[in-house]
Amino acid sequence: MNIATQAAQIGLEWDTRTGAVTVPIYQTATFRHPGLGQSTGYDYSRSANPTRQALEDGMARLDGGVRGFAYSTGMAAITSLLFLFKSGDHLVVTEDLYGGTYRLFEQCLSRYGLTFTYVDSSDIEEVRKAIRPETRALFVESLTNPLLKVADIAALSALSKERGLLHIVDNTFLTPYLLRPLDLGADITLYSGTKYLSGHNDTLSGLVVVKEPALADKVYFHQNSIGAVLGPQDSWLTIRGIKTLSVRLDRQQENAQKIARWLTNHPLVKKVYYPGLEDHPGHELLKRQARGFGAMIAFEVTDPALVEPLLLKSSLISFAESLGGVESLITFPAVQTHADIEPEKRQRLGITDSLLRLSVGIENVDDLIADLAQAFSQEN
Repeated sequence: MNIATQAAQIGLEWDTRTGAVTVPIYQTATFRHPGLGQSTGYDYSRSANPTRQALEDGMARLDGGVRGFAYSTGMAAITSLLFLFKSGDHLVVTEDLYGGTYRLFEQCLSRYGLTFTYVDSSDIEEVRKAIRPETRALFVESLTNPLLKVADIAALSALSKERGLLHIVDNTFLTPYLLRPLDLGADITLYSGTKYLSGHNDTLSGLVVVKEPALADKVYFHQNSIGAVLGPQDSWLTIRGIKTLSVRLDRQQENAQKIARWLTNHPLVKKVYYPGLEDHPGHELLKRQARGFGAMIAFEVTDPALVEPLLLKSSLISFAESLGGVESLITFPAVQTHADIEPEKRQRLGITDSLLRLSVGIENVDDLIADLAQAFSQEN
């Protein structure tokens, strides 16, 4: 069955008693037992909730895994996954990744004996060289944030299996609609469900899908023990968002392609990062392993003085953090999403004081381009 159909039908089978087309919101903390030593399968909503399970089961199907898990945020999902490791373990990680993930690793988890090496995950040899005897996992972003480098998921998965490592893929930018890392050999996929999956900038969520049953049991143990689970209302909102995922992403990608080409030809733009452009280094790889190029664009302007007018003078494109919603958003990674990365490292990676990140929405593309044009025209 086509993944667009699966997404639209998520949760439809859930309420067989009434035939409700929309998943009910089970807004309850606890469940009554039918008898001593008996359970309906639900005892306490931290351990399982029917609305959350409808989302988790649906995500597992969309991503081709055996089990899904829903968390209160994307960061809660990552934190829970890192409990799979112990003091002394080492992970090889994408270097230009989301700044919040970097902060979690370096300022929180490193205090408990985990160590991390950051590499260009689009370069398989760099990844190979970074592996140590104590390495236990590769943690990569399928499309990096914010520079949109493309990871060769199949090659990295093969390397992980060769070296006995877990392969964890943050697939937030592409979603299962465009890329299914588990099909390419990854062990775990994770998402900030806040972004494209929910798609309306109205809820927080984190999602994980696991390929093998034994590993899924371990992930569930930590999810239940830590308890940073997604509530029923937000589970319902995420299910609602996933139903329109294919329609939204089709439109967003179409818009992004046109905007990226327009930016490429603008005299005040020095460089455009978008894998849908033929000269992007990862274009052919992503064309082979995914069904699309996503709707995120990063671009460098010719002068840092252009940044503030672009952020503040646009009227349709909101100056706001986050991404993946129906509304277009623009951010300044160096002082927002990636501020916790050391300045010298940001510069080396290319997260400069002239780099902007654009999350393209579903608005009319001509209106979006006109908004960018008038913001550029007010640089003085």
